[in-house]
Amino acid sequence: MNILLLSCGVPYPPDSGPRVKTYQLIRHLASRHRVSLVCLDPDGTGAARAPALQDLCADLRVVQLPARRGEWLARLFRGQPALLARYRSDELHRLLAQMVAEAAAAKQPFDLVHVDQIVMAPYAERLALPRVLDAHNAVWKIYADAAEQQGWPGSWLARQEAARLRAYEGRICAEFEAVLTVSEEDRAALAEASGGAGALSVVPLGVDSSALPSVRRAAGAQDVLSLATPGWPPNADGIAWFAREVFPLVRRAAPASRFFICGPQPTPELQDLPERASGIEVTGFVNPLPYLERAAVLIAPLRSSGGMRVMLLEALARGVPVVATTLACAGLELTAGEHLLIADSPSEFADAVALLLRDPELGARIAAAGRQRVIERYDWRALYPAIDLVYARITAQGAPQSQEGPTGQPVAIS
Repeated sequence: MNILLLSCGVPYPPDSGPRVKTYQLIRHLASRHRVSLVCLDPDGTGAARAPALQDLCADLRVVQLPARRGEWLARLFRGQPALLARYRSDELHRLLAQMVAEAAAAKQPFDLVHVDQIVMAPYAERLALPRVLDAHNAVWKIYADAAEQQGWPGSWLARQEAARLRAYEGRICAEFEAVLTVSEEDRAALAEASGGAGALSVVPLGVDSSALPSVRRAAGAQDVLSLATPGWPPNADGIAWFAREVFPLVRRAAPASRFFICGPQPTPELQDLPERASGIEVTGFVNPLPYLERAAVLIAPLRSSGGMRVMLLEALARGVPVVATTLACAGLELTAGEHLLIADSPSEFADAVALLLRDPELGARIAAAGRQRVIERYDWRALYPAIDLVYARITAQGAPQSQEGPTGQPVAIS
């Protein structure tokens, strides 16, 4: 098939959850189809990173996102999601219309458009192609959960955005020919938003287990590690909760323990943690391997939807013991006490971490079982062929009717 793939950001290097997922998707598609990748570049770094993907793509375009000030506020009062306004590019609308027309004129038309994440959905709405939304998560639920954890006015703003995103995601799920999510929980949230309309499928996250060899962890390790991207709100909330309510309990049981928060763009609250409590270090972006080698345990303390699952799977693939909340491993076929430890309250989470700090043999045992589980169940090569079944179904149905303006060009979404 001839696939038009739309991505928010250049998905390379695969050093964060969304990039890992999309990079492995491209590897799968490139092994079976012709892929034209079009990336919206929010931060101006895409052009430098894109060449690493050229061998996988028949065509690769990067469009820099224009700077827009105050547009989110205008959207707010028009009842539209501010998140979508942040990623609007008229240039990208024009480029996609041109690419679709040129492919048809060359008698190599695109068979479908695969949209990676909800912020890219407006660019596919009016294309006369079968449309797949790879939603990753139900984004409206992330904002709804955030509203429950913030004070006013943040809670009010998050609740308003959740309502707008719920309406938009529900409409897209009903209108697009297929929607993919990474978990049953996300599928259920999108089904709720769409009133049960639409064709929603679950394709779990996949990692490259062959590129994640088991690490040699130091004997007597006492380090606790977080590798979840600390700038992503659900991750930041869970890490802050662990540092504030759990780690002091861990330090009482294991005074030599240290907590390392690794990853780019930590929030101001996380950056301030070392000044407020001993034993905590915020590193920023680093090579994770030395930290994994010194870690007794990696934590996934997720308390709201939309984060940490890729990091959790990669840690298990590397043979590192994991303590996670129930929500962090929701939708993953992992057994508590066998593949990882699961805890939800501060005291239970602290007890689980302290147990691994003082019992390295238990850590080694569950780490080995967790690694084997990821290899057997969550390697991308085993999971992503399910996407081809979705493609076959929607292309058999045919393309939606094009919605065109007076010039015959697809209408841009404002």
